Amino acid sequence: MNSTPAGPAATTRDEGERVLDGIALWDGEASRGRSTLRWRGDRIEAVEASTTVDPALVGLSVIPGLVDTHVHLGYPAVPFRGEASAWLIVTPPEERSLHVAANALSCARNGVTTVRDLAADSIQMSVARAFDAGVLDGPRLLAHGQVAMTAGHGDLFIPRHYRDRDPVADSPDECRKLVRQWAREGADGVKIYTSGGVLSVGDRVGWRNQTIEEIRTTIDEAHALNLLVAAHTHTAEGVDIALAEGVDSIEHGTGIEERHWQQLVERDVPVAPTLLINDMIADGHAGVGAEAQQKAVEVVERRDRGFGPAGRAGVRFVLGTDANGQFVRFGDQMTEARAMAAMFGWDAERTLRAATSDAADAVRIGGTVGRLREGHGSDFVVMRGEPWTRIGDLDVDNIVAVVSRGRVIAGELPR
Repeated sequence: MNSTPAGPAATTRDEGERVLDGIALWDGEASRGRSTLRWRGDRIEAVEASTTVDPALVGLSVIPGLVDTHVHLGYPAVPFRGEASAWLIVTPPEERSLHVAANALSCARNGVTTVRDLAADSIQMSVARAFDAGVLDGPRLLAHGQVAMTAGHGDLFIPRHYRDRDPVADSPDECRKLVRQWAREGADGVKIYTSGGVLSVGDRVGWRNQTIEEIRTTIDEAHALNLLVAAHTHTAEGVDIALAEGVDSIEHGTGIEERHWQQLVERDVPVAPTLLINDMIADGHAGVGAEAQQKAVEVVERRDRGFGPAGRAGVRFVLGTDANGQFVRFGDQMTEARAMAAMFGWDAERTLRAATSDAADAVRIGGTVGRLREGHGSDFVVMRGEPWTRIGDLDVDNIVAVVSRGRVIAGELPR
């Protein structure tokens, strides 16, 4: 990370309390001007107006840590030769847990202090508990287990010659049981599929994934256990099903059509657009196979026709990257946010809300993160510039320091 100017701005008033006095502050919804930010451990003690003018803080600002509502942390954290999906099968869980933690830390060091893994299992859930307990410094990690069908998007990406696969569910009863198993593991939610996918080998985007009865049962059981339901879909029919059955978020949503806008807006359903990854696959990035590339080309063509007007119509797009380190890196979230601004024609402040407070609300933790307020968690980023007025300032090269759960995990605070 970039070095930080020296100065008296960050001090320890008593054991555990820290202060940034006189820094430009955006609280997750609006600019607060020059402010004093006080925190003690993982709790913001106060956000107050300040009259201090400190040369060390000129040109710097503080914003909430970003919230990425759609990542996949379970991939190799180092360059890997071979098929990453096979690595998931043959690598022992003890070793994979280290990669999950390393990937989560890469997000945090690049300003993303909350991430939601949408293909999690007991490994991600264990790492999340280790972060929560302070065993390791790390971001807040939410974990959703998959409820997918045999030969569906959550199954076919595994090479056929490997017989060990993630669990699937092929009847309403199996769906209900799998939801209960994820709840027992400690999941925050489940992920379902209402269409095929792009990177999955052998399926088609337009394939139906599970029956209405299976999907309805999954959602019913998840909601009964207070679990959120995120729905992957790339088709208009998939959006129809997701809305009809009452999911809590739509992932990708490239099949959204004008007829969906009113319901999406009225019900305030969050949509994670995952722009960069589909662009990368369509461009043949990282040696992607011809099958996946062709699927992505078709998905992107459909998306580009509808997303701009949908965003301008008020559809609630929030930051969700689908980052897995193989295409979108753990640290590309600010680039994704800038791409959202361009796609939807948003100003800088609207974009930053989608990556902080609104994303936090979308995953139901807006009372803890996504805003700089008294009583909230101490997650924030000190940056050069003012990204709420100039979206180009939202760039990892402008990061001065990242504080996650009250601890500096990247850079240095101004002193």
